[in-house]
Amino acid sequence: MEERDYYLGFSLVSGIGPKTLGSLLKHFKTAKKAWNASLKELRDAGLGELTTQKFLKSKSEFNFAEFKRKLKLQKIDYITIVDKEYPPLLKQIPNPPILLFIKGNKLLLRSSQILAIVGTRKMTNYGAEVTEKFAFELASAGFTIVSGMALGVDGQAHSATLEARGKTIAVLGNGVDLPFPASNQNLYHRILEKRGAIISEFPPGEPPNKGTFPSRNRIIAGISQGVLVTEGAEDSGSLITANLGLEYGRKVFAVPGPITSSLSAAPLKLIEKGAKLVVSPDDILKEFRIQSPELRISEQKFKGLTKEELKIAQILENESLSFDEIVRKLGSKSSQIATTLSIMEIKGILKNSGGNYLLSS
Repeated sequence: MEERDYYLGFSLVSGIGPKTLGSLLKHFKTAKKAWNASLKELRDAGLGELTTQKFLKSKSEFNFAEFKRKLKLQKIDYITIVDKEYPPLLKQIPNPPILLFIKGNKLLLRSSQILAIVGTRKMTNYGAEVTEKFAFELASAGFTIVSGMALGVDGQAHSATLEARGKTIAVLGNGVDLPFPASNQNLYHRILEKRGAIISEFPPGEPPNKGTFPSRNRIIAGISQGVLVTEGAEDSGSLITANLGLEYGRKVFAVPGPITSSLSAAPLKLIEKGAKLVVSPDDILKEFRIQSPELRISEQKFKGLTKEELKIAQILENESLSFDEIVRKLGSKSSQIATTLSIMEIKGILKNSGGNYLLSS
């Protein structure tokens, strides 16, 4: 068997998490040696008596070939921390997951631009609108959007990303074979149908509990370059994810909400801690030095224009304007603008209709 197989075995043993396995690896050097260690060797390595007994019992009952056969039948893959496909950012956090179970497109874990969008389960209309706008536009700009597939903001972020034909990753606090919550079962299947990914460090069949969600949140923050909180109460779970993002050195963003809403508390608390206040997706794109999709489309559409012509074409793209309005918007000399407008008319780029300039169709 390969070294990665032993990581799979350890990930399924109750009581052995990333921290304990890290200690064993420090002592034994490889997962294979740790797996095959004797009772005395495990005790010498500092493994507790109860955990040692659980491990030896689990090891005696575990069949690698049978378990991997079941994974294949369920179309579940896995990536261990020693695999090159393991997310590089996630590997840098304290006690990273031993491995990740995956349904769907595992290549998304190597995306160069990953952003988490999280927030309250009890989303308001304002929160829904803001989350949809940010997720749709950031996905359109090329970000892979990560969230926890919970009710409210998480589900809205995934859905808006799919509407934008973008890429999304759902991180679960339970086995990847269990859509949770059940009300998001359709979303779970849509993510897989649209070449998204469902990931978890918990083995297939394991249900969620209170302890699994903080672990899930550290993965969301860990694989992302940035974390955005759109709406949340003072005790919102999204604060855990965002605070971990700050701890891991990620860029953290918060959307301010109405001061009368209790669900504005989480973003405001984050802004006090140093998160960047954002009011549009462009604020985040600028932070990552990414050009907005609208500007890229405009530049492609008006390819070949001079710098002055491009400025005029962009402000006329969505409305017709008078000469004075164009001068006011651009803040350039009127004589220079008049010359540029005349040349653009000759080229057939725009026309003058009733005193207003508009782009030629």
